[in-house]
Amino acid sequence: MARKKKNLVIVESPAKAKTINKYLGSGFEVVASKGHVRDLPKTRFGIDIEHNWTPTYRILKDRKELIRALKKQALAADTVYLAPDPDREGEAIAWHLKESLGLSDAKTRRVTFNEITKSAIQKAFARAGAIDMNLVAAQEARRFLDRVVGYKLSPLLSNRLAQHLSAGRVQSVAVRLIVEREREIAAFKPEEYWKIAALLRPESLPPPAATGQSNASPDRKAKRPSKAGKKSASAATAAGPQDQATSSSRALSKTEQPELPPGAFVAELAEWNGQKFSASNRQQVDEVLKGLEGQSYSIVKIEQKDREDKPPPPFITSTLQQQASLRLRFPAKRTMMIAQRLYEGVELGAEGSVALITYMRTDSTRIAAEAIEACRSHIRQQFGKAYLPEKPHHYAASKDAQGAHEAIRPTDMSYTPERVAKFLPPDQLKLYTLIYERFVACQMKPAVWAVTSVEVAAGPAIFRASGRTLKFDGYRRVLRHHGKQEDVILPAMRDGERLELLKLDATQHFTEPPPRYNEASLVKTLEKEGIGRPSTYATIISKIQERGYVEQKDRRFYATEIGMKVNDLLVEHFPQVMDLKFTRQMEEELDQIETRKYDRNQVLADFYGPFSEALKAAESRLLAEAEKCPSCGSPLEERFSKFGKFWGCARYPECTYIKKKGDEAGAVREPPKETEYKCPECGSPMVQRQGRSGAFLGCSRYPDCKTTMGFDAAGNPVVTAKPTEHTCEKCGNPMVLRQGRRGPFLACTGYPKCKNAKDVDADGNPLQPIETGVSCAKCGSPMVVRRSYRGPFLGCSAYPKCRSTRQIPADLKDKLKDLLPPLPPKAPELDVPVHETCPRCGAAMKLRSGRGGTHFLGCSKYPKCRGTMELPPQLLDKVATALTAVGVM
Repeated sequence: MARKKKNLVIVESPAKAKTINKYLGSGFEVVASKGHVRDLPKTRFGIDIEHNWTPTYRILKDRKELIRALKKQALAADTVYLAPDPDREGEAIAWHLKESLGLSDAKTRRVTFNEITKSAIQKAFARAGAIDMNLVAAQEARRFLDRVVGYKLSPLLSNRLAQHLSAGRVQSVAVRLIVEREREIAAFKPEEYWKIAALLRPESLPPPAATGQSNASPDRKAKRPSKAGKKSASAATAAGPQDQATSSSRALSKTEQPELPPGAFVAELAEWNGQKFSASNRQQVDEVLKGLEGQSYSIVKIEQKDREDKPPPPFITSTLQQQASLRLRFPAKRTMMIAQRLYEGVELGAEGSVALITYMRTDSTRIAAEAIEACRSHIRQQFGKAYLPEKPHHYAASKDAQGAHEAIRPTDMSYTPERVAKFLPPDQLKLYTLIYERFVACQMKPAVWAVTSVEVAAGPAIFRASGRTLKFDGYRRVLRHHGKQEDVILPAMRDGERLELLKLDATQHFTEPPPRYNEASLVKTLEKEGIGRPSTYATIISKIQERGYVEQKDRRFYATEIGMKVNDLLVEHFPQVMDLKFTRQMEEELDQIETRKYDRNQVLADFYGPFSEALKAAESRLLAEAEKCPSCGSPLEERFSKFGKFWGCARYPECTYIKKKGDEAGAVREPPKETEYKCPECGSPMVQRQGRSGAFLGCSRYPDCKTTMGFDAAGNPVVTAKPTEHTCEKCGNPMVLRQGRRGPFLACTGYPKCKNAKDVDADGNPLQPIETGVSCAKCGSPMVVRRSYRGPFLGCSAYPKCRSTRQIPADLKDKLKDLLPPLPPKAPELDVPVHETCPRCGAAMKLRSGRGGTHFLGCSKYPKCRGTMELPPQLLDKVATALTAVGVM
């Protein structure tokens, strides 16, 4: 009897394959494609726009062996089930797999599921169907637009500003948000305002013990955002159920009055002479304080009511990233990596691989009926009926949400955080706990606050105070809130009751600029403005940092100089591409391709027509506006390098004219000058050239002879690169003997493309690597002993492809003690008094030594403060004298 063929199931990751394999019978073989298998070519545009936007796809270089293996497995299979993730990108991966493997429609089935559980997998395979080409078209349209913008705009940026710059359709708009916030902060001018608060107490209460307080009005300084600042802050602060007490009584009682006398409360001046109170200087405040002298205080209005605090919806991708950033301090990229592992499956001891959460790239708050019932049952058992609402909560999703998806939730309520804690690494446990508690909370009753508002009259003044207490914790029983959540309790009072004034305070404040974006607030703004989609937020944030357009300091985003330049150039010449409304509209049109409301090619053509015209106009305008090179007449272009900003000729390397910042005359590289010195290797004349670090001597027979010489302190030539008979085993180029800070070494002449370097013995011959017996944890290559200014360490032999390093273990260090290079000599301790203070924090500066034995001043509070400064002239002489005294100079 013929042996029955197995069915082949292809997913993206090995972890996902391992989890799914548990739920399928022996008639299935589950393998992983490891993500994308083909894409547009890297070295050319790859899209024929004139012929209906026809793409040219190439199998990725590191997937060719995998595709060959999958072809053999597919040929031997009865049916091939393609099971990448259930979204547009997953649909496109499934289609690329089908095309790459040459599968027929009859042999191919597409399987989608939002969670990896036995029931979900079985249902998904029972309803397996064909690949949805509308989803593929929608994903292709996004990919094509990104290629058009990146491929066409990046050369313009590279030619104008610096090499290797790139633009992105969505990333550039994200950079614009940060740049505009940066400039808004820079242009902000603080405005002074004052607040007046009264510390009051009902006269019906017994008199308090002496507090030593008077009715004086000391000036106190504090800060609080202005209305404009509040508005900006609300747009840049992550969403989430923040328990904010808006009453001034809470703010003042907890910050300016940390301890109040028994029965006392704080009320803030709200109205003066029938108008809203506003004071911008001390003189205005003094007039009000004078008007309040001798006034009696009494209650004119009391309002008490209960306020419900509803639970937040379950997580979607954006809110998960926001809350993980605020509560766990996880970057968006890290959050999504951890969530991916929880979705694909983690090892839970004897149970094997178990998927703990549903699909984590979603913008839908929909919850399956069986999941709601399981959650309600959990609430009933754990917290009782008092916490269970009569009907389940259902949450409205945004109009852009993909309805087939679900919110992010646990796959099985029995897997509580406590149950899985011993199996999960700390970061996975933290994120899973956050997801679990949020899901449970979303189906619980609201919390209930008892809110009291009081108005106090004092002559022409109206003071207001409010307080609240938690009557029923509801969902807060599970979902602990971020930050302090103290109750504000007011004493028992009645309408018309007289109050005793214990103290009257006038405090000075200044408005503050809107806060810089952090990851949470940037994700919220991207979502609000419709920039990108949930699956792209982490990539957007990572790329704009990798490209150097923004940087993070203290978890806040700052725009860099090059980021501002790129933004200004794009906004000036491509206002439509950089417009937030246009970007949102484009995203909506791209979404509608999958519903067949819009045609893929029509959407692309509507974008490309105006874009190509703007591109031509920008190139012509930039060429006409550019300053001309005095050497050849070509345009000068502003460029950036690691040495700073400069202006260089557009015809480089044919023309080497350079005009540095602030240099009106410019600088043409001087041609090589022949000198009286002879090459120590071949006897040919040495010529003087200009390098980055100044003048040096190079052999006139270069590149046949690569000997170079520098100059010592006395101006005499010293050999810095001497040819050898050794060749680089990595690229085949000759090796030269160079002088470094730690002595001579062999370096490849293919630098910087090849960075191979070797230590040498006293005769200049390469030292053989010390056998350590340690393998690289990242790539498996042998670890070798390397030297640094701090001493020897272990580095991967596959450098620079793999940059893994580690300290030499104590047992290995003892074993190789006779073979290890010596530790670099420590800089001598110098007894030189230092009286300078840190330019950053004002602390005392300390004399420190750097690489190469150089000295500088560093802050004594390092590493909290990293302020540094060069040695002033008077200290240079003292340090030189001290070095001479210890025999160093």
